[in-house]
Amino acid sequence: MSKTDSLRDITPEGLMLPVPGVDYGLLDGLLGYALRRAQNALYLDFYRATAAWDISPQRFAALVLIARNPGLRQGLLAQAMGLHRSGALRLTDWFTAQGWAERRDAPEDARAWGLHLTPAGRRLLAKLEAAVAEHDRMLIAALGDQGAALKAGLERLAWAATAQSTEAPHHNKPRRQKP
Repeated sequence: MSKTDSLRDITPEGLMLPVPGVDYGLLDGLLGYALRRAQNALYLDFYRATAAWDISPQRFAALVLIARNPGLRQGLLAQAMGLHRSGALRLTDWFTAQGWAERRDAPEDARAWGLHLTPAGRRLLAKLEAAVAEHDRMLIAALGDQGAALKAGLERLAWAATAQSTEAPHHNKPRRQKP
């Protein structure tokens, strides 16, 4: 995403709900596809809850991490969010263009800098955290007794999928076919 991109340019257009008459084949039985449908719906719902601020879940997460870790280096932000360094650079550039974050020289290393929220960024984050916390409470409440269990299950799934991807032998990966 470039510095000038708006969420309108990257927001999913639909909920990805099953369309009557469309044969989804294997997709209907895949956990990953069900998660993708849910993620799309959650993204749209999150966007509605934060639309006044043009904040995506990724931007929100980055703001929280910067606020909770003053002086956080961009590379560590990328690692914490599962992004390439260039993705963290684009986020940082966007935040600085908005006046919500700034780069400051690191006191322990004159060649490095860390990220800090500006006063405007801290005020924004306080509003966002209230809106996002309420949004999350409503989602958990909608799931009833299953809400907490689902969150715990998703955390376990993330760990399990990560462990499998790091342990999988390289010879199982599909090879690119030459044209």
